Amino acid sequence: MRIAAERTLAEEWAVPKDVDVAWCPGCGNFGIREAVKLALSELGLKPEQSCFVSGIGQAAKAPHYIRCNLFNGLHGRTLPVAAGVKLANPGLVVLAEGGDGDGYAEGGNHFLHALRRNVNMTYLVHDNQIYGLTKGQTSPTSEPGMKTRTTPCGAIEPAFRPLALAVMMDAGFVARGFCARPRQLADIIKLAVQHRGFSLVEILQNCVSFNHVNTAKWYSHRIYDLADEKHDPTDRDKAYHKALEWGDRIPVGVIYRSGRKSYDELLGETLGPRLSDPDRIPDLLDELLGQFQ
Repeated sequence: MRIAAERTLAEEWAVPKDVDVAWCPGCGNFGIREAVKLALSELGLKPEQSCFVSGIGQAAKAPHYIRCNLFNGLHGRTLPVAAGVKLANPGLVVLAEGGDGDGYAEGGNHFLHALRRNVNMTYLVHDNQIYGLTKGQTSPTSEPGMKTRTTPCGAIEPAFRPLALAVMMDAGFVARGFCARPRQLADIIKLAVQHRGFSLVEILQNCVSFNHVNTAKWYSHRIYDLADEKHDPTDRDKAYHKALEWGDRIPVGVIYRSGRKSYDELLGETLGPRLSDPDRIPDLLDELLGQFQ
């Protein structure tokens, strides 16, 4: 009964049934898509109040399968575009979405500065520890020993820990969810959207075609809910250690929440109401250019 009610609630965000979805059967992206739709509908948002921004990859296709405003940009360039959308139209709820390769390899430089700037937007990273669209190469989050087409003898590099980096840089909101728990993931996404600042949500997911190690079953046997351990997300030191935890036990839930002001708030304080109101910009430009006539 509850599941049926949730599906009805999220129907406003659904694309027509005849839209072809280019994901493999059993892909973790399906669960993530349902969680996103449920979260936004439960927040009372309408599709026209949002804007999704994505790059390239299987995860970056996700906004194409949701009824929303969408800007699909270049590989790894999701975050600067999303920041521009938010600053140009502060009234929109902006969500950037992509995979671990798109976000942490090609987009690694932008990821660093997004953490630093703290623009008020949400970044959903589908982490399946593999490149799926290009048919199975190691990604920054692949574990040592992972055998792929580019590492037939096993990966030798250590895995990137983006959540630990985010906590270290005092990112606004840092959390992790799991694609096979869409109800919990929807709740995490709601908290991320409601937070004023940059919200990073890493979503563990399986890749049925190219990652036969980190399967849904593998994750299910290892993840645990931070809320059950009464974790304090405002304790930065403990959050950092939780963000590094991996292996036999993998935490999901809200890992860290910062109290620092968002870029948007600081910009308004610096420029004042004259430039923080987008509707005033055309008049201000005319006034400025008039000084040179």
